[in-house]
This record gives sequence, C-alpha cells and structure tokens, in this order.
Amino acid sequence: MTSLNQQLFERAQIRIPGGVNSPVRAFRAVGGAPRFFTLGAGPRVWDVEGREYIDYVCSWGPLLHGHAHPKIVSAVQAVAEKGLSFGAPTELEIELAERVCALMPALEQIRLTSSGTEATMSAIRLARGFTGRPNIVKFDGCYHGHGDSLLVKAGSGALTFGQPDSSGVPADLAAHTLVLPYNDVEALETLFAREAAHIAAVIVEPVAGNMNMVLPRPAFLKRLRELTQTHGSLLIFDEVMTGFRVALGGAQSLYGITPDLTTLGKVIGGGMPLAAFGGRRDIMQHLAPLGPVYQAGTLSGNPVAVTAGLVNLELAMEPGLYERLGEMTRVMTEGLVQIGRHHGFPVSACALGGMFGFYFRDTLPTHLHEVLSADKERFKQFFHGMLAQGIYMAPSAFEAGFVSTVHGTAELEKTLEAAETVFSTLA
Repeated sequence: MTSLNQQLFERAQIRIPGGVNSPVRAFRAVGGAPRFFTLGAGPRVWDVEGREYIDYVCSWGPLLHGHAHPKIVSAVQAVAEKGLSFGAPTELEIELAERVCALMPALEQIRLTSSGTEATMSAIRLARGFTGRPNIVKFDGCYHGHGDSLLVKAGSGALTFGQPDSSGVPADLAAHTLVLPYNDVEALETLFAREAAHIAAVIVEPVAGNMNMVLPRPAFLKRLRELTQTHGSLLIFDEVMTGFRVALGGAQSLYGITPDLTTLGKVIGGGMPLAAFGGRRDIMQHLAPLGPVYQAGTLSGNPVAVTAGLVNLELAMEPGLYERLGEMTRVMTEGLVQIGRHHGFPVSACALGGMFGFYFRDTLPTHLHEVLSADKERFKQFFHGMLAQGIYMAPSAFEAGFVSTVHGTAELEKTLEAAETVFSTLA
C-alpha cells in the first residue's frame, strides 16, 4: 500500500514543481518520498503518518532552541493579535537591530530582509555600488542564495571567469563572478594579483555549510582579510547559516576576523522568514533612501518575524549555552565516527557550536573536490537506515546538520543506538 507521505508527494507534484518549494526537500539525493510533517516539539517532529523522529535538520538551522519553543510561540501569538504587517516602521525593528549590532560589533548598521537570498544579493549590490567595481569573488561549494550573480561555478580552471550554474542566468552576468577553491590561499593571491582593480567584494561562508560542513584553514580567512583590505575590496561574510548558530557572535567572533559586510538569516528569525545584511556605517549609508543603492522589501521587518527573532536571540544569550550546545554536538558526532569505524566504515565528522558535518570518507574534506569524493551511495543507505530508526538527518550528503539546545541525553543515546543498528547492517 502506498504510504500517506508518498500519496501527498504525488499530489504535490501536480501543482508544485517537483512537489516541493525548495529543491533539497524532494529527497532526490537519497531517493524515496519526503516526509510531510504535521508537528514539531522540542527536538522532535512527527510526520503525517504519526511517526516520530529526532530532528537534526532543525528547519535547516533556524531552530536553535528546537520546535515550538513556548516563549517564542507565546510572544509571536501576542504580537500577531496586534497586526501581522504594517509596511511601516515599528519599534520592534529597532530593538532587533540594536540587539544584533550589540552581539556582532562589526555590524554598525543593518537592514532587514525576508530571506537570506535577499540579504546576500543586496550586500553584493551594495558592495558594487560602494566600490564602483563590477566583479565579485566566491568559492566553489559555497552557496549564497539563488541570486543570479551567485549561481555560478568555476570554468575550466580555478581562476577562469564563471559560467552559469543555472538555466536563466545570462553568461555576461555570470562573467562578473570569479570562482576559487575554498581554503586555497595560493589561488586567492594569484587572482588578486591579476584582477584586484576590478574586484568589488569577496563573499565567503566563514564555515562552509552548503557542501556539508567544511572548516576554514587557519590562514585562509586571515589572508582573505589582508588581501581585501590591501586592494580596497570588501569582505562579505555570509553568516546566514553560522550567525548565532556556531557562537553568539557568529563565526567571525570565533576566528577573530572583522568583515566589512555580514549577511544573516535563519537563527535571527527563530523559524520565521527574516534575514539581514549589515556592516560598516559608511558602506551602509550608500543604501536608499540615503544613497544611490536601491533595496526594498514590503514585508521586511514585519513584527511577527522580528518578535520571533528577538526572543530566539534572547534565549541564546543565556550564559554557557553555546558551550553546552557545542559539547552535545561534539559528543554526538564523535560517537557516530567511533561506531562507524568500529564497523569498518571510513567516516569522519566535524562539529562547531550547534552545527556539524558527517562524511563517508577517512579524513575531513577541506574543499569541494574532497567533499565530492565521499561515498554518496553509503550515505543514502545510512540516511534511510537512520530514518527507519526515527532519526531525521539532512536528506543529502552535501548539507550540514544541526543540533538544538533542547537535544538532550535521551536524544543523544537514541541517536547513537540507532547508528549502531544501522552501521551493523550496512553492506
């Protein structure tokens, strides 16, 4: 008999392209029908068939404190009763801006948006407008939303001009995006020696989370900051994923790097559609209505999303929270590696704050080509095995995982017990 999840997926495909509103949800990387969820509470979710799962996707990162946290839900309900959106300023917007800027000193001013894609494409437009230069640099395997300038991959060589990575992106626009290997300092120096006068900005995930999770080499971010400062280019940290997820001050606080612009999302919305970009005051004041760089959004800063974000960040400010979260994440990933290797599988993992990566390869990757060398078929088997055991992980070998502050000892033990069962049956 066809499962209810499968029935809903087939029904969805009639009116929704691919049956989903964001591609990775379709389970195409792992096969099978996606789970349609009806309920989330704390670290757990339930699908339409009533099956319960421990959730390590956490809405792809925003749910730092798990599903339906009572304080967030209560605050959202209270503000929603007063109006969902005004298309006009509210005091809540100021409060969120003040809180974010206090927690991330590199942000002297911020502008709220409704999605991470809006934030990154706006930051790039601002960088081009501020510097008067046309080109941007990104890194292979880093994802910065689906703006045209960012859906670009490398050409025949690491230093070639980009080619479109999606139909619908004009080649002449993609030509203004240069793509380098992540963590490659030599390629970075070579590019700046050739193209520095034309580079408006370099945008980077300080901890890459969109090719699974790849940590930066110690010298990589430092040299990136030095080169951009020397040549008058802006450094944009895309912390849509890492912001308030790996540390209270984001990845920039962990690595001691001060970017010119930062993009944020996910955690700052607490599960609601909310994002932001911000940075140096002199740069931000090039935005309309003060300057010539236009950016706008009807629902930007709506009180419901802002309230969810304010409470999410307030909860994140509890002393010792990130230390406890990081320890839980570390113990979980080290347990997975220990169990996997005990059963003879080449596995590796990394963890930072409430974010982790897990690979079917002996050593941790440092760039995209090494990520691609991991055993994707084994991952598919592992994913479905864990799913059958009630553990919901990202349905792709190229996505980071997330742990919330409400994942506890019970969830950790059940996860490792499930891994023991699954690894013992993998071919």
